[in-house]
Amino acid sequence: MLFVGLILAALAAVLHVYLFYLESVAWTSREARRIFRTTPQEAQQLRLLAFNQGFYNLFLAVLVALGAVSYAVGSTTVGLTLLLAGTGCMLAAAVVLALSSAVHRRAALQQGALPLLAVLALVGSLV
Repeated sequence: MLFVGLILAALAAVLHVYLFYLESVAWTSREARRIFRTTPQEAQQLRLLAFNQGFYNLFLAVLVALGAVSYAVGSTTVGLTLLLAGTGCMLAAAVVLALSSAVHRRAALQQGALPLLAVLALVGSLV
């Protein structure tokens, strides 16, 4: 279960790095506007908010990466703590999105599926 949890957490981190890229680097691009369903005008107006949100996603990915590295070098308690904190926050953000916007529930499911599975596998490896 632990190996599965580590892989799922890593995949969740990669997804969040991609979200960082879309929100903080490529926000006004055609690809980002298609994914987030914004017009060029909306994208320009929301640029600063998206830039900030992208960094939240990057920091969560870094937290998971630090957890994986810590675990790999033998600090298993620190590693699992960081992994669960990172994936748990990713999952919590997806839940908030799902509860706050019916239009974005599909995106919340996509954003939260990997962290949910990672949390379940990581916690399952502890019992």
